Amino acid sequence: MRTPIIAGNWKMHNNIEESLKLVRAIKSYDLAKNVEKVVCVPFTDLKSVKEEIKGTDIKLGAQNMHFEESGAYTGEISASMLKEIGVDYVIIGHSERREYFNETDETVNKKIKTAIKHNIKPILCVGETLEQREANEQKKIVKTQIEGALKDIETRDIEEIVVAYEPIWAIGTGKTASSIDAEDMIKFIRETINSLYGSLSQKVRIQYGGSVKPSNIVELMEKEEIDGALVGGASLKAEDFVKLVNF
Repeated sequence: MRTPIIAGNWKMHNNIEESLKLVRAIKSYDLAKNVEKVVCVPFTDLKSVKEEIKGTDIKLGAQNMHFEESGAYTGEISASMLKEIGVDYVIIGHSERREYFNETDETVNKKIKTAIKHNIKPILCVGETLEQREANEQKKIVKTQIEGALKDIETRDIEEIVVAYEPIWAIGTGKTASSIDAEDMIKFIRETINSLYGSLSQKVRIQYGGSVKPSNIVELMEKEEIDGALVGGASLKAEDFVKLVNF
């Protein structure tokens, strides 16, 4: 039985004061115990939020990291820096990172290996553009992303990776892949992982991301293959995020 995981990606929102206000509001609700809850906050907020969530079962996530241990990489953050703060998860390969900051399947693969080395669980993002879907290339694109990201990842480590399927055309647009389309692609992702790791694919949690909100979370989570959600805008409002966690 895979534990559902709801992760909020705050992106470039919330200073320290705003982050603490939000996480305190989230903490004030009764949250489902059988759902893993993660808040992925800006780098500058990590330490403060970590202190605030002590004593709760809310996990802390970062939104990116470099694959090198240290060095002349101005503006970058290493895995050891994240681990020192107590980060549990890190988002890797988000479509915005790929589009705006030239992330590739190769750099994503390196980052996953480094995160695993430091006992930080990667949330691996994959997904196609609208043009690729309209050309019926979505499965080809996602298969390439999965295989590239998981290249030479040890069998013992595959269960530590969470995969987030995010159709790029549905991120921040208000459009959402239908629950049937999301289920179909996530089932395909699991089949792709099965081709690489066999039955261990059944232990890998795969989220859906792309305009997830309280009005569609139940329909998505009713699907057998969907194990959670990577949420953008709805994670910035405590009441909405709680509704997602308590689906």
